[in-house]
Amino acid sequence: MTDYRRYRVLWPDHLGLARGKYLPARVADRGTSFCLGVYLQGYDKAINMVETGVDPTGFPDLDASYDVANARQGWEADTAVVVADLSFKGEPFAASARYVLQKAIGDWEALGYRPKVGIELEAYLLEPDEMGGWKPFETPNTYVYGTGPMADPTGLIDEIMTTAEQCGFPIEAVNSEFDFPQFELTLEFGDALEVADNIFLFKEMVRELAYKRGLLMTFLGRPIAGRAGSGLHVNLSLADAEDNNALNDPATADGLSTLARQAIAGLLQHHEGLTALLAPTVNAYKRLVPGELVGQWANWGHDHRCAAVRVPPHRGSATRLEHRMADGAVSPYTAIAAVLQAARLGVVNQLGCPEPETGDGMDEINTDRRCAANLGAALDDLVADISLAEAVGADLVANLVDTKRYEWEQYLAVQPDWEAAQDELTDYERRLYLPFH
Repeated sequence: MTDYRRYRVLWPDHLGLARGKYLPARVADRGTSFCLGVYLQGYDKAINMVETGVDPTGFPDLDASYDVANARQGWEADTAVVVADLSFKGEPFAASARYVLQKAIGDWEALGYRPKVGIELEAYLLEPDEMGGWKPFETPNTYVYGTGPMADPTGLIDEIMTTAEQCGFPIEAVNSEFDFPQFELTLEFGDALEVADNIFLFKEMVRELAYKRGLLMTFLGRPIAGRAGSGLHVNLSLADAEDNNALNDPATADGLSTLARQAIAGLLQHHEGLTALLAPTVNAYKRLVPGELVGQWANWGHDHRCAAVRVPPHRGSATRLEHRMADGAVSPYTAIAAVLQAARLGVVNQLGCPEPETGDGMDEINTDRRCAANLGAALDDLVADISLAEAVGADLVANLVDTKRYEWEQYLAVQPDWEAAQDELTDYERRLYLPFH
């Protein structure tokens, strides 16, 4: 076992942030704790008496536990990093995003399937402007699927890939994305919890490596007005008891099993309810607009990037469903759990799958159902979707709804007309989101 000077213990909070502590190696095996008040805070650090599932009187401790044997080499010198589980008085803390993902995995395992997931991240690189803020990093000669020094003039992407390998993050591919300075960073497929842990830590590493260079890598949904949004795509497959891909069925015309079609049906049935879970910021809804390849509509399609659920053309062991609505401000644990539970509800309720999208997905769409136009309406849709909220986890959903209603109200207090500012990045968003996402 590698000798480390210290351990960095991290856990995902309700805002998608990586909270944590540094512990000297000599005491790292004792675990640690922190104040429940974290779960009462918004980005502005104001304390609100929002629902957490436990009595907040006196601001008691939550315990953060982990196995030091699961620690990995971090991206800081002589430092191990490990992801903790949260508990309160010996019971799992049900508002924890990592807990609701573990619950979703268990629910699928009870049906005889092991969820496997792959995550595609998109992000913009920003540099300081002349006014103490941030502006797009200048890479004007790059293009989608760009590589090399024209796309990465500072060598940051090369450093990210090298450091990721040293830390055990299984990168599948990195390239520049549709707009500049936008990048796509994809990790390999794997078991759902392992992938969520990898993405959670990888995002933190990426932002910190950029920050050390005086740059900001942001995973916010639409950080630059007039340019393409950034997504977090959740790719899903299900392994059966023999480790076969249960979404595949070579006997059907398109190679999709009944299980796959029911899972798609569940994702579409709960499309509106999923929105606040996958797009939990005011800014997210400036990406979820017509004409973008973002999963706005409640539709699915064969290799169709304008649909909420894209079914890539690969079959056999590579058969998967790609859900395209989320952006990088969401906790990956929450995003994966929500997608898994919506898909599972389609299976347990044996839902019939609608026909695939045949229009172009922009001017011609087979459905009139779309996600909410703003965060406030999306929260209403989540509250109304009782079965989804219960499946994901009532405590996490209640905490999210209360926290995000406050966030939406604060936005409206400074920007009362949502539609008037829909095509711009407001000072509120710059102040509230860019430092964190």
